[in-house]
Amino acid sequence: MTTPATPRRRDPEARRREILAAAAELIVEDGVAALTHRAIAARAGVPLGSTTQHFASIDALREAALQQLSDEIDEELAAMEPHLRDLIADPDRATRDLLGYLHETRVVQADIALMTTGVTDARLRPLALRWSDRLIEMLSPHIGPARAVAIAAYIDGVTVHAGLHEHPLPHHEIAAALRALAAMPLDGDPGDPGSVPGPPWPTAGDPPQDPGRAQDPEQQQDPEQPQDPERLQGPR
Repeated sequence: MTTPATPRRRDPEARRREILAAAAELIVEDGVAALTHRAIAARAGVPLGSTTQHFASIDALREAALQQLSDEIDEELAAMEPHLRDLIADPDRATRDLLGYLHETRVVQADIALMTTGVTDARLRPLALRWSDRLIEMLSPHIGPARAVAIAAYIDGVTVHAGLHEHPLPHHEIAAALRALAAMPLDGDPGDPGSVPGPPWPTAGDPPQDPGRAQDPEQQQDPEQPQDPERLQGPR
C-alpha cells in the first residue's frame, strides 16, 4: 500500500507577500500603469483569482505595493542620515552616500514611480513626499528650512536625471551643488540658522531710481536747507 501524499499546507500570508512583491516589481520595471490583475498573477506565478482574494481591488493592491516601495526608500535614507546631517562639514561624504543611492536602479525607478503617482493621485501624495519631507526635517536644524527645501528639490531633480540617463551626475558636480545650496544667502529670516540680511540692491518694493544720478551723499540736497537760486536758474 502506498501512503497518500500529505496535502500541501496553504500559507495565505506568504501568497499575499508574493503578489505584493510581484506588483512592486512591475511598478519599478514598467510603471504604475502596467498593474493589472492578470499581469500581477503571471509575475507571481499564482492563479488569477488569488489577486482579488487577497486585495479588494487593483487600487488597493497598487497602494500596498507603493507603500512597500516607500518603505524600502526610507531604509536607504536612514542609512544616509548620519552623513546628510553633516552636509556642510563633509559634503563629499554625503555625496558618496547619495551616489550610492542613485546607482541603485531599482530604488531610483521606485522613487520616480512614487513621484509620478503622487502628482496624479492626491491620496498617494503623502507616500511620494515622505522621502523629501524627512530629508527636510533632518537638515533644517543644521542649515535652516529654506536651504533644506532647496537641497531636497535638487535631490529630486538628480534622481529623475539618473533615471532618464541611466546613470547619475558625477561626484564633483553634485558635491559642488550641495555645497552651494547648503550655504546659499537668505533674505534675513530670523528663524533660519545662518541667515543674512537682505540684499543691498533695490528690491521690487523700492522706489525707482535714476541710474544716471550721482549717489554721493554730499551731492544730495537737504530739504531743510534753502536752495541756491543761482544754481536753479542755471548759466546766464
